[in-house]
Amino acid sequence: MAQFMKSITALAALAALSLAGCARVPVMPDVAAPVQAAPAVEVKPPVAPESAPSPAKSAGMPAQALTEQVLYQYLLAEVAWQRGERKLAAEAYTDLALRTRDARIARRATELALFAQLPQQAIQAARLWVELEPDSERAQQTWVSLLAAGGRIQETRPHLEALLKAAGPAAGPVFLQLHSLFGRNPDPQAVLDLVVDLARGYPDLAEAQLAVAQAAWAAGQHEQAEQALDRALALKPRWEALALFKGRLLLRQGDEAPLAYWREYLTRNPDAREVRQAYAKQLATMGRYAESRQEFERLLSGAPNNPDAHLAVGLLAMQAGDFEAAEAHLLKAIELGHPEADQVKLYLGQINEARNRPEAALRWYGEVAQGPRYLEAQLLRSILLGKSDRVAEARALLQNLSPANEAERIQIIQTEAQVLRGARDYPAVYQLLTEALARYPDSPDLIYDRSMAAEKLGKLEVVEQDLRRLIKLRPDHAHAYNALGYTLADRTTRLAEAIELLQKALQLVPNDPFIQDSMGWALYKAGRLAEAEDYLKRAYAARPDPEIAAHLGEVLWREGRRDEAQRLWEGALKAHPDNESLRETISRLKP
Repeated sequence: MAQFMKSITALAALAALSLAGCARVPVMPDVAAPVQAAPAVEVKPPVAPESAPSPAKSAGMPAQALTEQVLYQYLLAEVAWQRGERKLAAEAYTDLALRTRDARIARRATELALFAQLPQQAIQAARLWVELEPDSERAQQTWVSLLAAGGRIQETRPHLEALLKAAGPAAGPVFLQLHSLFGRNPDPQAVLDLVVDLARGYPDLAEAQLAVAQAAWAAGQHEQAEQALDRALALKPRWEALALFKGRLLLRQGDEAPLAYWREYLTRNPDAREVRQAYAKQLATMGRYAESRQEFERLLSGAPNNPDAHLAVGLLAMQAGDFEAAEAHLLKAIELGHPEADQVKLYLGQINEARNRPEAALRWYGEVAQGPRYLEAQLLRSILLGKSDRVAEARALLQNLSPANEAERIQIIQTEAQVLRGARDYPAVYQLLTEALARYPDSPDLIYDRSMAAEKLGKLEVVEQDLRRLIKLRPDHAHAYNALGYTLADRTTRLAEAIELLQKALQLVPNDPFIQDSMGWALYKAGRLAEAEDYLKRAYAARPDPEIAAHLGEVLWREGRRDEAQRLWEGALKAHPDNESLRETISRLKP
């Protein structure tokens, strides 16, 4: 063994030169944005180091005797690390730290234990590191992070106090990190008590008041949170993070409250870009798309190379039907390197479909790379091929896909069925879904789709059998009750049973316009015209669908209000000139 040790002394000497090249472990994670839910406390592992501290001499540290045993254990740990044997390397370093009581080795042992996801060993090594290097801010931070991650709130107190004392007037960053440290602690009231105590000595520090506000909010003490946040805003009125948090707190009072606050804040601080972005997003959430778009365009005027803003404006323009502007902004987002480029390409494909440019849409779908958006792109591509009368090509594309799991396989089958439905090849749809159900007999989606295919072929027994099976599998499947109720009302005389099924569907989803339409149609069939009109008018107001227009017009026609029915049909035909149900109803009723 001695001869072996001598033969590798040169290697050890080279390794000793890397003392300053330790890996870094993130400690006391950055504070989470106060407008978000508290993140999980997690001490993340460091990036794998290329070199490690040696037990040789280092500036500012005592010399460590390089005995054969120390050198052997050091090299054992490093070779294990290089070979990917993280647990062995961490254990060897921890043992070496305990033997040598060298702070550099304790630090290295802590880092490797974290990287190897050995929390108890990391705690042991970090405790030794703090003991050996009590004035090291980094050692204190690491130790506090580990204690907090383990839920040991009170044990963190002296170390946090030491960090605050060492920081002096610049204690703000320490307070900013408390939310991330304790954000998901199971005892939020204990966290609040600790943070309040720590902040007591810093009444004029906005970061301390923000930490109290965050802890109070997490503990459900909303009034205390608002009071602390207002104190922070009084100290730093232009700090946007505070204004963002304030807006989120005001959401408890309704959607308009944060809008009013942010609008007033932007009047005083027109260059507050983060607040303006939050304001714009809130407008979009409330369906106020034109106003939202104006705000995003203001953001773009100050930062024309912001890909996120281009994406937002593009989507809002898309929502408004301004496809030319939408396309220009989405193209710019890709040009500027938006990280979600594949998602942007999907939007560009949809825009080109809406602009009746199928080849351009197919090209965009085809450019989506393998990854999270790939399957969606291929499904959209196949549907568009089917619409372009390239059914065989669409089916071949789908059949050559490689689904990752059963859910994806079922999604592909459903898309193939959709392509065949578009070609009105209902026997092929029925056959495809029947074969699929032989493999996946309990798939709610396939059962529902086959029932719809069976209805097109007049196979009412299969329709009822499938939908009743679906209701048994999924008693909360509102659209199964709806489909069965509508079929019974439209195709049989079992009206009382149909109405009962539709009542159940409406109990599950009271404001669904298609279920309201089905109920209106069933009531019409039962001769209850006034009730039918009420349901159908509500359905059409919520969703101006051509089939709902056909049903409502027929009720009005039967009530003798033929001019009103005709105006309704003419408007619906203008928007949907090729709808078969609407045309059939008009030709059947009009003389």
